[in-house]
Amino acid sequence: MAIRILINTLRILFLVMIQVLIICRIELFDGMMLPWIYIFGILMLPFQTPRWAVIVIGFATGWLVDYFTGTSGLHASAGAFIGFIQPIVQRLLAPREGYEVTQRPTVQRMGLPWYLTYAGILTLAHHFWLFYLEVLRFTDFFDTFLRVLMSTLATLVLMTVGQFLIYNTSKSAEY
Repeated sequence: MAIRILINTLRILFLVMIQVLIICRIELFDGMMLPWIYIFGILMLPFQTPRWAVIVIGFATGWLVDYFTGTSGLHASAGAFIGFIQPIVQRLLAPREGYEVTQRPTVQRMGLPWYLTYAGILTLAHHFWLFYLEVLRFTDFFDTFLRVLMSTLATLVLMTVGQFLIYNTSKSAEY
């Protein structure tokens, strides 16, 4: 159990480091497409993770991004939000036989359609929360919504590619 906690912690710290050192410096389509891959660590937590822990981990991960990017709590609130709705989305998408206790939501275990639905819903919710909280008005609703959709697509593509690079189907241990 301790090794799983350590591996998940290191994975999240690595993703935050990649986010703040590399990805935050990249502007695609004049800032309309901003991938936020740090949420990949939150989405990949095992199904058995208690809801309160997912919310705390989401908040802490977002706070780290806020600390290094100077965004004053935007990512902490968005991380806590997806931590709150993640178990709801998992329950809605649960297979008839349910999930294995130590299973984690990967493409290899759950299949590409399930993963794209799961990650797509949570990424869209995260980006919607983040970008509308950032502008704090609905006057430019469609411009912000386009930014949400483009950023969701970029994040989803990077997370799916990350699934194929990180998780091997022949691994016997699930971390």
